Amino acid sequence: MNTEPNRMERRVGQRLELHLPLAIHFGGRTVHGFTQDLSGRGIFFYAEAALTDGSGVELTFTMPSEITLAESMRVRCRGRVLRVSASDGEKNGIAVRLDSYQYLPSDECESIVPLARTVAAGSPSERGTLPR
Repeated sequence: MNTEPNRMERRVGQRLELHLPLAIHFGGRTVHGFTQDLSGRGIFFYAEAALTDGSGVELTFTMPSEITLAESMRVRCRGRVLRVSASDGEKNGIAVRLDSYQYLPSDECESIVPLARTVAAGSPSERGTLPR
C-alpha cells in the first residue's frame, strides 16, 4: 500500500534531463557546477555554492545541438533561486526560476571546465565525468 500523499505536478513545460557543465555568477563570484535538468522556465543544478532563496544568479552554459537542432550554442540565463537542498556530498542542489536568457557569440564566452559529477541521493551510485 502506498502511504505517500498524492502530489500535483505544477510544471507546465517539459523538463529535459541534461548533465551539462555551467558557470554560476553571483555576488561578484563565479563557481562551476553541472545541470541535472532544465526547461524553458527553470533549471536544477548542483554546485558548491552558498546561495539563498530569492537571490539572483546568472548562469552560462552550452546548449547542445540535440536541443537547438542546429549547432551547439552558448547561453546566458538570469534568474532567482527558488530553493536550495543540501546533498550528501559537498554540492548543493539548486533550483532556479529563469527570468531571461540570451544566446552568446562564441568569442564572448569564458571556457567552462567539465567537472566530475556525483548522482543525487536516491539515484544509483555512480561517478563519471560530464559529456563534453
